[in-house]
Amino acid sequence: MTTTDHLMDFLAGQLADIETGWSVGTFGAIAEFTRDPGEPAELHQSCDTISVVTSRGGLRIMPRPGLRPIATESPTTESWSHRVALCLPHESCAMSGRKVLTEIGEDGGALRSWDRDSVLFDLGLGSLQIDACVRSNDPDVVAALRSRVGKSVFAPGNDAMRMILSANPHRVFVSRIGRAEVFQPIPPPGGNSPDGPHTHVLPKLLAHGRTHAATEPLPEGWIPCAHLYPAHPLRDQLGQKRAFVRAHHTAFQALLGRYGVPELLALKQKVVDSMTAGRTPETTAFPNDRFARTTVRVALRQMLTVEPLSPVLTAWLSVYDRLDPADAENPMETLH
Repeated sequence: MTTTDHLMDFLAGQLADIETGWSVGTFGAIAEFTRDPGEPAELHQSCDTISVVTSRGGLRIMPRPGLRPIATESPTTESWSHRVALCLPHESCAMSGRKVLTEIGEDGGALRSWDRDSVLFDLGLGSLQIDACVRSNDPDVVAALRSRVGKSVFAPGNDAMRMILSANPHRVFVSRIGRAEVFQPIPPPGGNSPDGPHTHVLPKLLAHGRTHAATEPLPEGWIPCAHLYPAHPLRDQLGQKRAFVRAHHTAFQALLGRYGVPELLALKQKVVDSMTAGRTPETTAFPNDRFARTTVRVALRQMLTVEPLSPVLTAWLSVYDRLDPADAENPMETLH
């Protein structure tokens, strides 16, 4: 079995898992896909594509040469989060980079055959690795969008976003390795996003021009074109607390061992080895950078979760688990 075959099997297995969430996006604009237990879904796998479609949305992933899964962990306010970023090198991840509302034409790549004659419009967010689009087959909505092309959707006096919020077209976020489609209505201003597939477009975060959160420890030059969020041991798919599920923790640690950043894996193992040997924190030196600090913090929180509290662990927590606001969780991961 080739490396590509292993990757496809891994992605297909995650897509089949009800508890795994997915997203396609950038820092400040994201389309998320989840589905409920028992929800009707059409799953498809070929040699180079996997997809899933429900009545609320869908996802397609098409691995391409150079794709690298990178598993990472970060501390949250109370525990930790984890994810696998599906990354391409910077030089091969770019999409159109359009900065004004642009008509693309019929969406021949739509997940459902009956959506392929609907008209796709790029919102023109100017993001490196995604084109964030809307799609409609309603003649009035298409005409309204056409009358607003050529301008930034965020330009003063432009009512394009207000019109989109009112019309509720499909949202289609596309990267070099796939797409996420959302069919559910857009919530009104101040309203809560629905459970399941939904999108966020946050101009203040987009203005930073980042490809991903500064708190996500990705190696330089690797750009996330999609993410998957395997089942978490302490929170369910909706982010609600639950009793610790050891099997989920074990499963992600295996993914981390396979797809993690080698330097951070070595650092995490150093923490575990030091604790196991009964060494105090003052006798062990670590790099003093953001990702080293957060790696140590996650390691200690996981040990606190899986093992009884000991004097040695208490000493380590008192030194290393004082949350620095700069290391806090990714705001894009707390929206849902």
